Amino acid sequence: MTEHAKAALSDFLVIGGGIVGLSIARELAGRHPGAKITVLEKEPTLGAHASGRNSGVLHAGFYYTADSLKARFTRDGNAAMRTFCTEKGLRINPCGKLVVAKNPGELPALETLFSRGKANGVTLERLTLAEAKAIEPRVKTCEWALFSPTTASIDPLEVLTAVAADARARGVEVLLGERYCGWSGHAVRTSRGERRAGYIINAAGLYADKVARDFGFSRDYYLLPFKGLYLYASPGTPRLATNIYPVPNLANPFLGVHFTVTVDGKVKIGPTAIPCFWREQYGWFENFDAGEALEIVLREAALFTRAQFNFRELAMEELRKQFRPHIVKLAGELAEFVRTEHYATWGRPGIRAQLVDVKNRKLEMDFRIEHDSRSLHVLNAVSPAFTCAFPFAGHVANIVDKALA
Repeated sequence: MTEHAKAALSDFLVIGGGIVGLSIARELAGRHPGAKITVLEKEPTLGAHASGRNSGVLHAGFYYTADSLKARFTRDGNAAMRTFCTEKGLRINPCGKLVVAKNPGELPALETLFSRGKANGVTLERLTLAEAKAIEPRVKTCEWALFSPTTASIDPLEVLTAVAADARARGVEVLLGERYCGWSGHAVRTSRGERRAGYIINAAGLYADKVARDFGFSRDYYLLPFKGLYLYASPGTPRLATNIYPVPNLANPFLGVHFTVTVDGKVKIGPTAIPCFWREQYGWFENFDAGEALEIVLREAALFTRAQFNFRELAMEELRKQFRPHIVKLAGELAEFVRTEHYATWGRPGIRAQLVDVKNRKLEMDFRIEHDSRSLHVLNAVSPAFTCAFPFAGHVANIVDKALA
């Protein structure tokens, strides 16, 4: 073993410095005082990708079936993240959320959400139209609406920075600008040399499937990138008192165009879920990778013809949302006095890493982990992973502890 390799030995090595990776490192540090825990982040700053481009919404946990990991982690994560923000003096906007039905055909799905909320132990209020308008006078709904009082807004980059600081205070080493380059069978190769570890945790987000394959995992899954864009209200546009969401299509993981009230009270509409042609396609040609583009285009083409869901219809509808009049029109179905001229500025794009089940040709709707006695791979830290980060980190740490017992 070289002198460098000796110096680079860690008890736990986490690949990826987003909210999931940092929360896992923080959790492990709390459980294993004195252990050497290292986080590798390829970018020179935190929050360059999904965690820093998050919508900022702390979800409540009523969208998901009670037997899913998402249901439990979202409910518990909402409370844990609220407590963390309060203790650290971070901003939080407890604005809540209205979920509305656009027509009578959506009322059964709204009823399903209400039932799921009760099954998941999430506080929900069933409101008449008049009661919903008492919260937000501009809201539209058919007959009744749901109100989620525990939904809130935070600043994701502010929270991410605080989680990193907390992890460092517990002894975690967070290395910025060091990229994972491969697995030799004995050590992780990085842009700065080799690093050895007793246990490796892959929380690499958009690249989690590729990292996992180096260790013999993710044989039945691959990740597809979807671009999320929000359109911000111009100064002087009437504000909203709460988030307003439509009844989602429960067959896919996207929640539809909605109004989000940010931590500082601004209003934005979106997001899109536009299929990307490479993993970090924030702009038209930004971070272009020809190999990734070929791989992803072929996979998307296969979904157009063989998916167990209507990928073609989903993709075409999401592409239409890039046009301001169309996305504003969709938002206008949820609230009154919504005009295209009021929404002129696109925000910073984010990219969602969505896992696809190869065997069943469908989008994976829940968290997905694969592991053995030397490594663990977070293949699907699916939305709302930011809200779920703390309890999910506890779940991962439990798996790691059992693997090492």
